[in-house]
Amino acid sequence: MTTSPLMSRLDLNLLVALDALLTERNVTRAADSLGLSQPALSASLARLRKHFGDPLLVRRGNASELTPMAVRLAAQVPSAIDAVRRVFESQAEWSPETSTRQFRIFGSDYGFATIGQSVSRLAKEAAPRVKFRFELHTPGIVEDPNRLRASDGIMIPHGHLEDLNHLDLWTDHWVVLVSEDHPSIGDELTLADLEDNPWVFTYQSRTAFTSVNKQLEGMGVEPVVDSVVESFLALPFFIRGTNRLGIVQAGLASESRYFEGLRALRPPFEAVPVVNALWWHPAHKNDPEHQWMRSLFRRAGQQMRRVVGESAKV
Repeated sequence: MTTSPLMSRLDLNLLVALDALLTERNVTRAADSLGLSQPALSASLARLRKHFGDPLLVRRGNASELTPMAVRLAAQVPSAIDAVRRVFESQAEWSPETSTRQFRIFGSDYGFATIGQSVSRLAKEAAPRVKFRFELHTPGIVEDPNRLRASDGIMIPHGHLEDLNHLDLWTDHWVVLVSEDHPSIGDELTLADLEDNPWVFTYQSRTAFTSVNKQLEGMGVEPVVDSVVESFLALPFFIRGTNRLGIVQAGLASESRYFEGLRALRPPFEAVPVVNALWWHPAHKNDPEHQWMRSLFRRAGQQMRRVVGESAKV
């Protein structure tokens, strides 16, 4: 494949300069962060402005602001730098014992607190210099899976992504959280309880939702939602000492402090299970380093099945 005239004229150092300028929004600070002189970075900014046909940084009083073009670039540049880094970090012979690679995984705090921490511990045993960067996923990543090309994967249950390589990890089930001193709910929940009490939802949008909330909608149950907090780990703080309800994965029950002051009750219906999986872009399919990483997730998934008492293989 031939290199386009545009690519042949580009200097990859400009990508690093662009990232610093968009992050710092100040030539002096950006130069300091890169260990360059201000005139040198100013020259890079001039080349970038000429390339994009846009000023990128504009003065507003005593500060500089990003132009609309620069705002768009700010969302793309980190992924581009990460992709370039991956290319030049690739090795013909790779050994986890000596590798310093950083794996970037998207997911929810539930995924991080369960399988994420297990993967991190397994990696530490086999590859002490390998790092994992766990980042909260966004609706944009779920809506456009191609953005996963610049990362190593996303931990998300089935029902959100399709047509991507994936590894099923473990199956979890749902429990409803109720305050220990709830005035009207006993040891068992009824469907009436679900409609008569206010709720805290973890996600509530077109692309960010839980399967069980969708199931309630299909059953004709219309919960009264008091609050929405995009964190499973924060949910107990919104329920404890109130008459609110919330629903979380039972896998979090392995941490007893999570349920302090709460009761975890079975839903009064057959809740659809949570089939947790790791998904990745096809570009990583044959990457030996990525294959090693996936083996860690496979082992961590086996551990999680034992933790949650899952007997059936996913």
